[in-house]
Amino acid sequence: MGFLTTLDEMRRRARARKLLKETLRGAETVKAMREDLLDAATRDGLARLMADARRAVRRGSRAEAEALAHTLGTLLNRLSPPRPLAGWRGNFEVLVVALSVAMAFRAYFYQPFKIPTGSMYPTLSGIASREQAGPRLRDRMPLKLASWLVTGEWYKEVRVRVGGMVAPVLRDDSKPGYFACQVGGRRYYVPGDAPLLQALRAGNRVQVASGARLWSGVVTAGDFVFVNRWLWNFRRPRRGEVMVFSTAGIPTLPSGTHYIKRMCGLPGETVSIRPPNLLIDGDAVFEPGMIGKIARCGKLAPWAPHYAGFTVPGMTRTHPQGLMMPEDKVPLAGDEYYALGDNSRNSLDSRFWGAVPGRNLLGPATVVYWPLTSPRLGRIR
Repeated sequence: MGFLTTLDEMRRRARARKLLKETLRGAETVKAMREDLLDAATRDGLARLMADARRAVRRGSRAEAEALAHTLGTLLNRLSPPRPLAGWRGNFEVLVVALSVAMAFRAYFYQPFKIPTGSMYPTLSGIASREQAGPRLRDRMPLKLASWLVTGEWYKEVRVRVGGMVAPVLRDDSKPGYFACQVGGRRYYVPGDAPLLQALRAGNRVQVASGARLWSGVVTAGDFVFVNRWLWNFRRPRRGEVMVFSTAGIPTLPSGTHYIKRMCGLPGETVSIRPPNLLIDGDAVFEPGMIGKIARCGKLAPWAPHYAGFTVPGMTRTHPQGLMMPEDKVPLAGDEYYALGDNSRNSLDSRFWGAVPGRNLLGPATVVYWPLTSPRLGRIR
């Protein structure tokens, strides 16, 4: 029994000395951080207690180590009171730092960007939809959320509150990828590729009753891409790159948003289109590869439809830098770029509103990173 008692005492003394060591380290931290704020008496008292603690750690008894740890700990709590919710505060600080790093990365390196429309199809896909009378099993929670995370698909219903005739809203750019219509004095948004829009454009009269379903189906999110914000700081933009730019200051375009097109004309060049070819300074160009693939009406991949080539609308020019007819030509100034959509027959681009100033350029789109089931997932061509 005597041996066990001695062994137990040694363990208690070791624990007491360990506690005193930890308390002493805390005292050294407080002294270093707050020494200039302490009065002389408190500073001297803390120094004496720390000296006694160092001696007790080396050769003091258990009772002495415990007493000093308690006294020193009480003083530290008075000098530097523990903050409430310290653990949550620490986690919050880590979260703030992580968000700051992410925001800096987004602002200066790679910025995510959503493709809302089909102007670059099939190179990139905008918001697409298919009509569906009601939700399937996978369209109900929680499978609905899991399906969306993988495929970008989301079941949606648009019901009218008050019935009446459906009237298209001619100018509403607040929800890219959707078209706005009005029923019973209220505005509703339906995917831009919905058959309802084609019916209205064909001049058909569509009337719905109160509470009726205006549209229902599955909406697939457009491709999400990363834009390289730093590359063009080190070299000039190149023809054929998929460019993202701000619409600020470009007449007729909604301000405060971004467009994505293919860079086809560079500063100092003269751009024209003789379908299906893009002409630079009067000569057809087929380089880089994607420019040639579009001009030759090739395919992006076996699953994709053929490109339509570079086309002109065949209308009277409404903008001095527009390309409406094969004989139209646009000379570009020293800091202007000509932007064309790969889906030439369905793209609102420089042919309609002119060149893009260099100051508006953000960078080239480089990678499609979501939806995970997109056939375009990966490097953008």
